[in-house]
Amino acid sequence: MTTAQPQELDVQPTPLALLLLGREADPRSERGVECPGDLPSPSDPDLVERARVAKEKLGDKVFVLGHHYQRDEVIQFADVTGDSFKLARDAAARPEAEYIVFCGVHFMAESADILTSDEQKVVLPDLAAGCSMADMATAEQVAECWDVLTEAGVAEQVVPVSYMNSSADIKAFTGRHGGTICTSSNAKRALEWAFQQGEKVLFLPDQHLGRNTAVRDLGMSLEDCVVYNPHKPNGGLTAEELRAATMILWRGHCSVHGRFNLDSVNDVRERIPGVNVLVHPECRHEVVAAADHVGSTEYIIKALEAAPAGSKWAIGTELNLVRRLANRFASEDKEIVFLDRTVCFCSTMNRIDLPHLVWALESLAEGNLANRIEVDKDTESFAKLALERMLALP
Repeated sequence: MTTAQPQELDVQPTPLALLLLGREADPRSERGVECPGDLPSPSDPDLVERARVAKEKLGDKVFVLGHHYQRDEVIQFADVTGDSFKLARDAAARPEAEYIVFCGVHFMAESADILTSDEQKVVLPDLAAGCSMADMATAEQVAECWDVLTEAGVAEQVVPVSYMNSSADIKAFTGRHGGTICTSSNAKRALEWAFQQGEKVLFLPDQHLGRNTAVRDLGMSLEDCVVYNPHKPNGGLTAEELRAATMILWRGHCSVHGRFNLDSVNDVRERIPGVNVLVHPECRHEVVAAADHVGSTEYIIKALEAAPAGSKWAIGTELNLVRRLANRFASEDKEIVFLDRTVCFCSTMNRIDLPHLVWALESLAEGNLANRIEVDKDTESFAKLALERMLALP
């Protein structure tokens, strides 16, 4: 039987996975990679002042959202910071803002467009700021997967649960098939709801969050899970395996969180006696099992806020956030380090840099709307249905 045992990620690296701090381009990206017009030079000493002036000129017409994984140079101009869903809801709560500048990645801007009014316009400063995990599940692949489930005679028993880190198309698929969206904070509640609706769950697109929630939070075994690989015929699974499975995990992962391994945990414990290992549930199952604490980005921040002075922490999440937290709590004598020895930013998130933000704000201040993210009405209606099911979770 093909089970969802912890395994090496054998997905072949793509140009997207090799982007370094926003440099180079992804030729396979479904989005554009160029900004209309000329970007300011990164060496321009007036970038901060130009961003300030443009934002001040726009006033209440603009609302800037900054994801936790953004660079400090961008975060300083954010009106609010948070994870993807919190930011999308914050945007919806500001109907007076004509322009929502989302300093994050493409699926986040799509969610903001879905949840905001038709009068509000969502702008992504760099259209190449995508998400490798979200791109691991396309609408065509998921439709083919549903056909496989139908042929195996299990589709009527399956409820799709899609992670927030998915495209609008995948969210819409989920809404059409009676499923819900989840975040890393409420994945347990989403799965509990799904199992009240059906006997099996198709979890998209992050296999690790699905596996960790099922095993760690719901008490399932690894043998209850199978991995559907969209690059293999029938997902690499037999009809018998699909019928026996409870959790059908899509073969996707976060390129940042997926890099942490058991050696990372053992190494940091040896280097820093008494360290608390705190990781995101997008990490591999072996890492989550070996950690002291596991939780979403917001959980990580709150845990460090509540931590006693003098405590030591190794954090398994994106490096920009870890550095920001280390600086924030240094005065409280909290030692906060990155879990892995190797530096690892979210390369696509880092495409949103100060030159792109300045370009976006100055363009809007001059009356030019570019890089608008707009979800078509049919997709929006079903994606919103799936999001509303999540909001209705107890």
